[in-house]
Amino acid sequence: EVQLVESGGGLVQAGGSLRLSCAASGFTFDDYAIGWFRQAPGKEREGVSYISSSDSSTAYADSVKGRFTISTDNAKNTVYLQMNSLKPEDTAVYYCAAVPLLLLRLWSPAVVDYWGQGTQVTVSS
Repeated sequence: EVQLVESGGGLVQAGGSLRLSCAASGFTFDDYAIGWFRQAPGKEREGVSYISSSDSSTAYADSVKGRFTISTDNAKNTVYLQMNSLKPEDTAVYYCAAVPLLLLRLWSPAVVDYWGQGTQVTVSS
């Protein structure tokens, strides 16, 4: 059974930090990039960041560059998103996602093979 199990969301004040975790199982971790999308109420789901299992290359949305850091523990098939200097506009449901490496250049919700259940991040002003 394929699973992407997220944890670490919550409520934090602006300027604070949270760390999201995504534990993957049931598929070949090395064939995928793992990352995060988020969706705020009334808005489309947008890409936040990903990390490639093949070479650990990373990418970030412009809105989070310099504040968020993605990392991986390949031994545990787990990806982390460290979120610092959080802003109210970061408030959203954050979804862990797995994209096949062959489709990574198309990083978008349309090419995601597997989704996590989502975790709420709320940043108060």
